[in-house]
Amino acid sequence: MDVTTHADATTAGSRTAAGRGSTRSAAPAGRRRRGSVTMAWRKRLEITFFVAPALTLFVLFIVVPVVQAGRYSLYRWNGLGPMVDFVGLENYANALRDQIFTDAVMHNLIIVVLSIVIQLPLGLAIALLLNREIRGRTVLRVVIFVPYVLAEVVAGVVWFMLLQPGGAMDGMLEAVGLGGLTRLWLGDPEIALYTVMVVLTWKYLGLAIILFLAGLQGVPTDLYEAAQLDGASWWQVQRRITIPLLGPTIRTWAFLSMIGSLQLFDMVWILTKGGPANSTMTMATYLINQGTDRSLYGYASAVAVLLFGISLVLAAAYQIFVLRRDNPDAPQPRKVRR
Repeated sequence: MDVTTHADATTAGSRTAAGRGSTRSAAPAGRRRRGSVTMAWRKRLEITFFVAPALTLFVLFIVVPVVQAGRYSLYRWNGLGPMVDFVGLENYANALRDQIFTDAVMHNLIIVVLSIVIQLPLGLAIALLLNREIRGRTVLRVVIFVPYVLAEVVAGVVWFMLLQPGGAMDGMLEAVGLGGLTRLWLGDPEIALYTVMVVLTWKYLGLAIILFLAGLQGVPTDLYEAAQLDGASWWQVQRRITIPLLGPTIRTWAFLSMIGSLQLFDMVWILTKGGPANSTMTMATYLINQGTDRSLYGYASAVAVLLFGISLVLAAAYQIFVLRRDNPDAPQPRKVRR
């Protein structure tokens, strides 16, 4: 064998070895790609498996009823027989022209404002008190939270009996020499709404206190110690440290309070059913009054859609302008350069 033949054989062997090496390196790369695709599909299937039940319930019990209510609201329908009397947006126009409905919207807004104005400082003060080392703190927490866990029907019936003319409330006032303050607590249109507000404060104040107490547990004690070393007073510590760090908890509670006030029904219906003279009527009680009592189901569906729309708009506005600051990933509004 001459030198040229030997060189050709060596070159061919090198090419063969290189081809085998490239084949071996290409095979693991292909397997890795197939493995990554398999993992991606597996992850999608796992997400679908866990999300599907909750998504199904959401569609069945939230989306479908809202769509159906929107469909019913376009008809004049008494709940019996087929829907044939199509009226378009007439039900919505009638609701917006009804003084009782607009008053009900105003009552809901009043309850929203009073809930925050009354329950926020009161709940925060009690939470700060219960966060200190005092005797019987656990018992006080339980007593304060008990009204919230009571069923609305039970609490409403109890308060209805207490506030009756000649009931326990009037008897207690007369016993302490304040008999002149007795009123028709649920029968006077001028004070009925505020009487209901007192009951609502008693019922839901415990939720605010528990949430604030939970938020107080997340405030670092090192900050308190540093403030004390700097000679800060108790009020300065609360104003500069506690309340700012409790801000996300306060904003979340205010959101829950707002949504609950807009959808308020149980307590008002048990205490007054929207009376006297519609002075405590809310959107939810107005809806039930028009639908169940008067069999105006098409009109009541329009009111339900309006209630949903008002709640959605206020909730979205609150999320955008208030809760945005608690989400660092949310897009922030751009600053306008002058």
